Amino acid sequence: MTVFFSRSSLKYLKKLELKTAKKLVEACENLPGEGDVRKYKGGSVKNIFRLRLGKYRILFIKDKEIIKILKIDTRGDIYKK
Repeated sequence: MTVFFSRSSLKYLKKLELKTAKKLVEACENLPGEGDVRKYKGGSVKNIFRLRLGKYRILFIKDKEIIKILKIDTRGDIYKK
């Protein structure tokens, strides 16, 4: 699978501590493998999923051989627009 990061997700990763950012990037590269992955409820796009990794959430779109990371943030802030 090929993983692409949105500009906002890369910007958020740069703000984090290096150890935490590496953990999140590794989790993104292993998608759609293990972990707490569920379909995102709500919104207008049908194929959005979320990965839960501790207090962080990763929203992504899965399309055949491509995974597009839309947003990375904490649990309380990820679902705000």
